[in-house]
Amino acid sequence: MPVEAPGRVENRLIEGLPNKERRRVLAHGEPVNLTAGAILCEPHQRYRHAYFPLTGFISLVATVSGHQPLEMGMVGNEGMLGVTLVLGIGSAPLRGVVRGPGTAIRMTVPQLRRGLRDSPGLLRTLRRYLYVLTAQLPRTATCARFHEVEARLAHWLLMAHDRAHANHFHHTHQFLADMLGVRRSAVTIAAGALRDRKLIRYARGEISILSRGGHEDASCECYGAMIGDYARLFT
Repeated sequence: MPVEAPGRVENRLIEGLPNKERRRVLAHGEPVNLTAGAILCEPHQRYRHAYFPLTGFISLVATVSGHQPLEMGMVGNEGMLGVTLVLGIGSAPLRGVVRGPGTAIRMTVPQLRRGLRDSPGLLRTLRRYLYVLTAQLPRTATCARFHEVEARLAHWLLMAHDRAHANHFHHTHQFLADMLGVRRSAVTIAAGALRDRKLIRYARGEISILSRGGHEDASCECYGAMIGDYARLFT
């Protein structure tokens, strides 16, 4: 289904460009829908497109034979999928899967390269964003190793809330377990604890965020650290 071009650019990487450069960059892309579950790239395979989400979000997951994919990062309107293309590397390091449906500006690889030639500001911006993602990967691994499931679940829900731009979304316990790399029973216990603290309402996979501040208190320190990584380079 075609989507209408957005009246206002909501991707923060593009929105932060000077007006002239922003118009040039947008001329190279097209608005598209992001459908939940769609796989946008696979590890070690060449990118077909780069995506600048406007709404919704994309999970970056590592795949290991015999195990469920493990989420290593999340891309919403603060970033883009395909940022390693700025290094001249045409293949994806991780699988990109749409987890929150929405819309995005999509560019073919040649279109992105033309956009980078037309906009020095875009090249500088994407290099900064690549640094943020690189800094967050070891933080994600450390979080998975040392922090409790309840705190990690609160962290994940905050990240999803930031990118979904809504207080309500659909995710099953099994899906959340896969994203966190834990057993389903661990997520059931953690979600029950957040529900008992009146931070979420949860039934049949439907999750409602009831207290943003409560989630920030319940989350591990990694959420604030990741927000700080981004803010230091983009505020």
